Amino acid sequence: MSDRSSNETWEWIKALGLAVVLALGIHQFVFAQFLVDGESMMPTMEHRERLIVNKLIYRIHKPEYGDIIVFKYPADKSKDFIKRVIGLPGDTVEVKGGKVYRNGQELKEPYLGEPTNGTWGPEKVPEGKIFVMGDNRNNSKDSRDRTVGFIPYDLVVGRADLVFWPLNKFELFPFK
Repeated sequence: MSDRSSNETWEWIKALGLAVVLALGIHQFVFAQFLVDGESMMPTMEHRERLIVNKLIYRIHKPEYGDIIVFKYPADKSKDFIKRVIGLPGDTVEVKGGKVYRNGQELKEPYLGEPTNGTWGPEKVPEGKIFVMGDNRNNSKDSRDRTVGFIPYDLVVGRADLVFWPLNKFELFPFK
């Protein structure tokens, strides 16, 4: 093998190695793919849609009202859940009469398909935690469920920013 072809081969190996390292770094710290499993976020998201989750955003600032987040299920950290942020630390959240209230104010939630059944609270969101609910409230295992409860910040994986599959559902979620 000539020096020129061995140098060229070595350059290709280095370039591919760098590409693999960059891809792994981006997946670990910046973006990740997520598969919606279930109907708890309908009508906003449907079962089997694929998302891009921004893992870097919450290193810059904390989750905000209305963010759709992916987090580790507290009862089994090998599972990821996706829900909407409803309450932040210090907020009092209550569900009654088909509506959700935060600090005594009814939330305007145009993304819901139907009113929320049942009652819950009022309860205050503890420091360092958030209160989350699915958009399909009557078919959602969320912060109202004891196995989920208030979500510690350290279990939050990131914010859902983009639906990319199926292609006819491609959507960039609005940023505040």
